Amino acid sequence: MAKMNLVQAINSTLAYEMERDPRVVILGEDVGVNGGVFRVTDGLAAKFGNERVQNTPLDESGIMGIAIGLALGGMIAVPEIQFEGFLGPAYDQLVNHAGRMRTRSRGRFTVPMTVRVPVGGGIHAPELHSDSPEAIYSHHPGLKVVMPCTPYDAKGLLLSALRDPDPVVFFEPKRVYRSFLEDVPEEEYLIPIGEAKVVSEGEDITVVTWGAPVFQALEAMDQLPDDVSVELIDLRTCYPIDIDTIAASVEKTGRCVIVHEAPKTAGLGAEISALVQERCFLHLEAPVQRVTGFDTIMPYYKLELEYLPEAPRIKKSIEECLAY
Repeated sequence: MAKMNLVQAINSTLAYEMERDPRVVILGEDVGVNGGVFRVTDGLAAKFGNERVQNTPLDESGIMGIAIGLALGGMIAVPEIQFEGFLGPAYDQLVNHAGRMRTRSRGRFTVPMTVRVPVGGGIHAPELHSDSPEAIYSHHPGLKVVMPCTPYDAKGLLLSALRDPDPVVFFEPKRVYRSFLEDVPEEEYLIPIGEAKVVSEGEDITVVTWGAPVFQALEAMDQLPDDVSVELIDLRTCYPIDIDTIAASVEKTGRCVIVHEAPKTAGLGAEISALVQERCFLHLEAPVQRVTGFDTIMPYYKLELEYLPEAPRIKKSIEECLAY
């Protein structure tokens, strides 16, 4: 057992799997000697060589296309996209080729590929460096979308992603990259993709979130009266959604608040809200509420925290839902 932050947990997991399986290759901008912009791949080129940790040109479409080719050729590709805003140029390759290859080939070919992407705001980054596009990629069949927020979960989910025969988009909330340490077992363990985690059990209201907002939700819960019992669910996997865990909780509490960083309109919270309505309508004591980013471009750092769903807004929504 070792104490690790999120960066260290991902780095050590990549090293573990590269040691175990010589087919695993990493590619991306500055992932070699520099270890990537957040140093997540630091030391891996020195350990495994430039053949398995390859620097690429500034060409996200090319990175994704090469990764797909490697995966089709029998390798396990781990492309890194420096920031989530840079996924746009790789969209065609990821969605129209990687995500569709199994169906297009009638199962003859699969694309074992884990696309690592730092995601979200809260670090005073410039434009195109702080978005939360998980709903976009969750919308496309053929892709799995994962977003762990703790070092322990990151290891278990990353191992599952690396061993999945189909493409997985592995979003890493950069706001919590180095924010805290957690015990991470040295031995191997896998967390199934598509399985949410009940972070805190409660009876009065269900809060569903994922990524960095998990910690803002915990902060909001600390500010509530002692007699308010909140059940907090960390989705962990944005697609497929673990609606069974959410529904079981909402059937118990009768109330639900959904929190995410992305803009409100067509965000993943809307899909979860619809699923809760379909599954739990007769159990609801109040309308499902959403605490989200706003329907505008993520502002620069002076207004960044006004945009993000921080604890005060989450607390207010919980209180309004309970008072309904």
